[in-house]
Amino acid sequence: MKKIGLLSDTHAYWDDKFIQYFSGCDEIWHAGDIGSEEVLNKLQALKPVRAVYGNIDSHLMRVVCPKTLRFKIEDVDVLMTHIGGYPGKYDPEIRSEIYANPPKLFICGHSHILKIIYDKTRQMLCVNPGAAGKYGFHQIRTLLRFAIDGQEIKDMEIIELA
Repeated sequence: MKKIGLLSDTHAYWDDKFIQYFSGCDEIWHAGDIGSEEVLNKLQALKPVRAVYGNIDSHLMRVVCPKTLRFKIEDVDVLMTHIGGYPGKYDPEIRSEIYANPPKLFICGHSHILKIIYDKTRQMLCVNPGAAGKYGFHQIRTLLRFAIDGQEIKDMEIIELA
């Protein structure tokens, strides 16, 4: 079993609460718009990090982080990108990959809106952790924690940051 901490859209903002909430995790995943190497380095100092770049990330971040990541953890196929959309409204740049070979878990950021939706057509859980940074229209900063145990995605926790 792996415990995962998931966040997105930090926009260069570091919150020491990330340490508290991610200390019990095995990995931290960042779904883009990291905003600075400093934030990425601090996350990497806590736990192993899987991250994709977002539309605001610099060319330096784009060298370190890919646009999309596809990987398997336990027995779960994961696809992560920054701009991804949600069931019925997938972004055109990722839609063909989702339709041709849907993962079990699809993760994206960008909207600053926390969403956890199951796409019944593709038998795929779509997760957007909302925004953990202070930049943007959102009023509540959010992140997620969950576990992957074999083929099961479970114990999803929504964490609101004051």
